[in-house]
Amino acid sequence: MLGTFHDEKRPSSEDLKYDRDIEVVLDYDTLSSATQATGAEFDDPNVDIGAIGDLDDSPYPEVRSAVSNTDDPDMPVNTIRAWAIGIVLLVLVTGLNQFLSFRSLTTVIPTFLLQLFAFPMGHLAARALPDITILGCRLNPGPFTVKEHVLIVALTLSLGGTPNDIVTVQRTYYNQNWGFLYQWLVTMSTLLIGISFGGITRRFLVDPPSMIWPGSLVQCVLLNTLHSQQYAGMGDRGGISRARFLVYALLGSFLWYFVPGYLFTALSCFSWVTWIAPNNVKVNQMFGYSSGLGMSVLTFDWGRIISSNSPLTAPWWAEANIGVGFFVSAWLLTPILYYTNTWYGKFLPMSSGASYDNQMNNYNVSRVINADFTFNLEGYQNYSPQFLPMSLAVSYGLAFATMTATLVHAFLYYRKQIWSQVRRSVAEQPDIHAKLMLQYRQVPHWWYLLTFLSMFVCGIIAIEVWPTQLPVWAFVLALAFSFLYTIPNGILAAISNQTISLDTTAKLIIGYALPGRPVALMLFKAWSSDLTFSMYNFSSFLKIGHYMKIPPRVMFASQAVGTIIAGTTQLAVQAWMFANIPGLCGKSGFTCPTSPESIVWGIIGPARLFSPGQIYHGLTYFFLIGALLPIVPWWLTKKYPKSWYKYINIPIMLSVLAPYFGPTNYTSWLIVGFIFQFLIRRRHFSWWAKYNYVLSSVLDISALMAPIAIFICLQYPLRGAIGANSVQTWWGNTVYSNTADAKFTPLITLADGEKFGPSSW
Repeated sequence: MLGTFHDEKRPSSEDLKYDRDIEVVLDYDTLSSATQATGAEFDDPNVDIGAIGDLDDSPYPEVRSAVSNTDDPDMPVNTIRAWAIGIVLLVLVTGLNQFLSFRSLTTVIPTFLLQLFAFPMGHLAARALPDITILGCRLNPGPFTVKEHVLIVALTLSLGGTPNDIVTVQRTYYNQNWGFLYQWLVTMSTLLIGISFGGITRRFLVDPPSMIWPGSLVQCVLLNTLHSQQYAGMGDRGGISRARFLVYALLGSFLWYFVPGYLFTALSCFSWVTWIAPNNVKVNQMFGYSSGLGMSVLTFDWGRIISSNSPLTAPWWAEANIGVGFFVSAWLLTPILYYTNTWYGKFLPMSSGASYDNQMNNYNVSRVINADFTFNLEGYQNYSPQFLPMSLAVSYGLAFATMTATLVHAFLYYRKQIWSQVRRSVAEQPDIHAKLMLQYRQVPHWWYLLTFLSMFVCGIIAIEVWPTQLPVWAFVLALAFSFLYTIPNGILAAISNQTISLDTTAKLIIGYALPGRPVALMLFKAWSSDLTFSMYNFSSFLKIGHYMKIPPRVMFASQAVGTIIAGTTQLAVQAWMFANIPGLCGKSGFTCPTSPESIVWGIIGPARLFSPGQIYHGLTYFFLIGALLPIVPWWLTKKYPKSWYKYINIPIMLSVLAPYFGPTNYTSWLIVGFIFQFLIRRRHFSWWAKYNYVLSSVLDISALMAPIAIFICLQYPLRGAIGANSVQTWWGNTVYSNTADAKFTPLITLADGEKFGPSSW
């Protein structure tokens, strides 16, 4: 049963209203209808979001433009052919990607493309399979449906992050091969505990209408477009169909990628000012891309723009917060600290992800560790302390500030909503999608609790049976740390498509708690910060199932089974490679991950960076700064409830980490976001509603497909010799590599043998 059509007028700028608590745009018509039903005023801070949602459609135009407000409960979903297609694709691509991940020129098959592959496979199965019954289930229940497609996507995209590198690093770097059972227990424990966290918190992160999950909407639009689903709110006021737009945009963006990705790579990092003055260090530091701040940098490479996430999905208020955070951290704070020579910054590149010694060389960790991978204090004192480029130091400070800011922000802004969700069931405050989902049986909480308890036991077995040096209390601490941020960070992801990273703080905690234990550090990080990938991946797919009206128990089964299959496949392929490719990591064409973070944070330890008396102790004050900052906009919002202060979101602002992740990404990201999420959304709302999410998915797909095509067709054959003398070496592919920016030149250089920094450490 397909949705109905209606003509949706474009709201004027004065018609757009915002809910104070959830900070998501509501359009005038829906809010008006809601207030007529509830008797609330537009500026009433006590408007109940549940009452607003209890209409014939979602109160959010983003949702209405992406998903149907109707359901056909008789549409096949949990079919044999869907499970078969999903599992076959999952095993093939997961295994192949695991093999390719060891290639020195790493290229992988993006799992995002699997939903495109599944579309013709599903239709072929519907034509070719006989209509017989197996164990009470029809093998071919008719035409391939969009719900079956959702099930396949949930299966194939179920592996939301894995601690797989731990196994490889232990085996190759620390010479610890503890067998397949240990590897499987660690992997499954990390991934499935993440799923259990996502299920336990679904009432807060999935069920409320305000938790829209913009990334999930993109998936829904692509699936509905492929299956020609028509529904209300899609902005259909003429123009070509979404399906035709998808084909045209995919073809055009795919062909365009060959320009910045192969023919004219200077367009990928368009730092044109550094081309004019290639040897001026200050100019290159301010305007460069590789080691500079990117004040003139654009990029015409969509793959670089979406290195964080797509600017066509995040709401503009969130992008504006990110823009402010980027400007303050990258273009204001970083150069001020650098040019005042704070932390000896002038002796290092402005921006880099590496650490250095006191002679401007990359830090040689082999000089400060013993043969048994313990810390060599004498070698450390005779060598050098670690020095961080200014961008990396600032990114650490922002990471610390974000951790405390997120907790304080969640308490100040969301404590009432969280408490109300504890006392209510979703049936008491449904929108149309929640009402339609009431006909399907929910996943009992004990399923998630049982998953957690069983995987908790698996984790205990792994750390106790094998000499991991990670005590049980540290394992519990890792899970508690992760769960503490599940709801606050999940709210940010659900309303803004932006999350904070727990990685730096997790390493800081375990580095102080258990110094000198690199394997314990990697495991702690896996159970604290890494499992959040599977948790948010599961939550986002629960929301897709919510929007597409997939039975919750089917979604849980697909994610859990898919995760187990994918994790096991990765480990099996890796074990086969080590057993059948002698000298794998040193073999030509193959490479293995190293372990710099486990050495830096686990052996040298954060105490020698951040403790009192150490060079970077000042960064620890960012914890206090982060805790205090959210109080200011919260107080202003209470005092001036109709002002723009309510759009300030400190955790999102701090989570930008702009200097470390590259200025090109954010400058171009903000420009594209302003055009589509602000200008076009307000001035051409019908076009935006019909095509915006389709365009986002198409650009993402082409940015994944085109590099694979370039690698297979132009780089891999003849060892990359195709075009080597005519295409790859011309000015447009080399100009940006002949600058001080590309050479990571610091402001102050040293003579041979000269050192900088403190005289003792």
